[in-house]
Amino acid sequence: MAHYDRMLTIDLPEKQSAFLWGPRKTGKSTLLADRFPHSARFDLLDTRLLLEFVRSPWSFSERVRAFDDEKLAHPVLVDEVQKAPPILDEVHRLIEEQGLSFVLCGSSARKLKRGRANLLGGRAWRFELHPLTWSEIPEFDLVRALNHGLVPAHYDAVSPRRALAGYVDDYLKEEVFDEGLTRNAAAFSRFFEALAFCHGELLNYSSIARDCGVDSKTVREYFQILVDTLLGCFVEPFSRRRSRSVIVRAPKFYLFDVGVAGHVTGRRIGRAAGPEFGRALEHFVLMELRACRAYRELDFPIRFWRTKTGLECDFVLGRDGETAIEVKGGARVRAEDLRPLRAFVEEHRPRHAVVVCNEDAPRRTADGIWILPWSVFLERLWAGEYVG
Repeated sequence: MAHYDRMLTIDLPEKQSAFLWGPRKTGKSTLLADRFPHSARFDLLDTRLLLEFVRSPWSFSERVRAFDDEKLAHPVLVDEVQKAPPILDEVHRLIEEQGLSFVLCGSSARKLKRGRANLLGGRAWRFELHPLTWSEIPEFDLVRALNHGLVPAHYDAVSPRRALAGYVDDYLKEEVFDEGLTRNAAAFSRFFEALAFCHGELLNYSSIARDCGVDSKTVREYFQILVDTLLGCFVEPFSRRRSRSVIVRAPKFYLFDVGVAGHVTGRRIGRAAGPEFGRALEHFVLMELRACRAYRELDFPIRFWRTKTGLECDFVLGRDGETAIEVKGGARVRAEDLRPLRAFVEEHRPRHAVVVCNEDAPRRTADGIWILPWSVFLERLWAGEYVG
């Protein structure tokens, strides 16, 4: 597998600890090995080690104290920390009594929170690793990214369909089942199948509940499980003022990776054109927005705007709607494609109004709307033009 230079930086002052969260196989262990090559490391995917720490949490402290001072001058790394919540009390004690620092890595804090585990009371900074971004991949291939996804092993995979199928079955579903987050495996499996029809769309919990054979409350809990385990996110509707013409309640839901979503929805993209390409491009743009927000340590909401008559702006950035983004998969953006964005501009007056598309060169309309090739948009996004 290729080695990628990741954009996430984890710069820790002396004695400062951190949590690093991220979905499985996004490269957390590789990142930590690169950033902290001299650190001691415990991998709780090692079953023997895991059982030892679960049965005798104090043995973790004993093992840490056995390292020499030169080793302990660097943060101690713990992979898959959510599998052994009891050792967090030992980590806390070692931080307080010996001034040691740790980087605790995992795929979800949900189990720790539900079990009331010790999350170190603010003694550890929080970082999150996303799938690969456009700027991290040399000679980036958009169609490949939309089909394979941006989990590193999947982007590089010779047989992406098999890799994605194995990931969904062996990681995503099993992660939820193994963590004991739901006891009804059959219903959750039906829910996962239902995602094929509601991914990236306005959520109708009652309709999904009927398809899954459970109640609406359970469906809401299933979506929240995916969010808490970093496997997906909600995009909430934007409304700066109450209006009968704007949808303000139903959110959308997106899985964390465009390739995983493609597998779940049965999507195959042969070329950079067509409705399926447009939907995948929209999801990809959302992934870049979320990664940019996390890696630049920015704090801005990502929402969408939709009227009850069907006018829709895909993404609205900022609390007051400072940036409005519409994503189009066509080779040429036509005047009628700008109607939703123009409606938003007329009502909210954003500082930036952008159409992200697959055209060859940037252009700007007379009323100030930028129509940008997706690569140009990403250059400007990561340069801080639209957020910050």
